[in-house]
Amino acid sequence: QVQLAESGGGLVQAGASLRLSCAASGSTLSANAMGWYRQAPGKQRELVARIASGGSTNYADFVEGRFTISRDNAKNTVYLQMNSLKPEDTAVYYCYALLQARIWDRLRDYWGQGTQVTVSS
Repeated sequence: QVQLAESGGGLVQAGASLRLSCAASGSTLSANAMGWYRQAPGKQRELVARIASGGSTNYADFVEGRFTISRDNAKNTVYLQMNSLKPEDTAVYYCYALLQARIWDRLRDYWGQGTQVTVSS
């Protein structure tokens, strides 16, 4: 019954900023980890950033310090602040959550529907 509600994508010029948001609903427990993946046309889906419940983070090398991931554990919501966007960042961005929906469920990945980010020169 878990659903991920995602928003914040759009069309921007190079150098601009966007903030993506994603809230996981339908779980009575906090997510172990949340994060963002992206997929450009003709390419495989790749990790952008992830954050654990304790606050530890991981970023892809291409982020180069430009993005910041954060979360609100109480709301099971994750954010991705993207600054200094480049045309190479153009992709569909997917939210994910690693969580146990109920105490009788196992940990598993849940995915959002994806939001388009387009960066023009």
